[in-house]
Amino acid sequence: MYSSKTGLVLGFHGCDEHLVYKVLANKELLNPSTNTYDWLGSGIYFWDSSPSRALEYAQALNERRKRTNKPAVIGAVIDLGHCLDLLEYQNLLLLKEGYKLLKTTLEISGLAIPANKSVGQSDDLLLRDLDCAVIETLHEVRKEANLTPFDSVRGVFFEGDELYPGAGFKVKNHIQLCIRNPNCIKGYFLPRLLDESFAKV
Repeated sequence: MYSSKTGLVLGFHGCDEHLVYKVLANKELLNPSTNTYDWLGSGIYFWDSSPSRALEYAQALNERRKRTNKPAVIGAVIDLGHCLDLLEYQNLLLLKEGYKLLKTTLEISGLAIPANKSVGQSDDLLLRDLDCAVIETLHEVRKEANLTPFDSVRGVFFEGDELYPGAGFKVKNHIQLCIRNPNCIKGYFLPRLLDESFAKV
């Protein structure tokens, strides 16, 4: 009943500068990510209300892939529509049922259950093959049952070192949006810097 989100949200996508201007000019679209380790499943990923985190990600990706492109950020006005919001308790229970179904199906087929994995020295589970498989299972079940598909997925990711000794917060905590239905994206914009001579709005 409450899975349809009201209002619009601002999402930010980190990428190369040349792509930003192509998307703004309607010459290109942002492509959905379809990696098996995408933690919210397949779709176009945005950082919820955090252009600085989107830029940091684009910079890190640029360094990791040894590119010379200029990292940049594009903003999007998004209607989450029918959203699998993983900050809501009922949806977490739904996710748990999705896991049970995936596990049973793979065991019957004699296949291994995917696992979430860390990368390098980090303890964070950055490669989320299991979570991706569970979420994609939910999407497939809804499709087969002719239920309303989810337009988007929203989740909180706890990442990085503790913010300060004994903290329950981590340095890179964030909320991400995974947009499955591109019609949820109502428009793109170029983020601007705050004009310090005026009061914040």
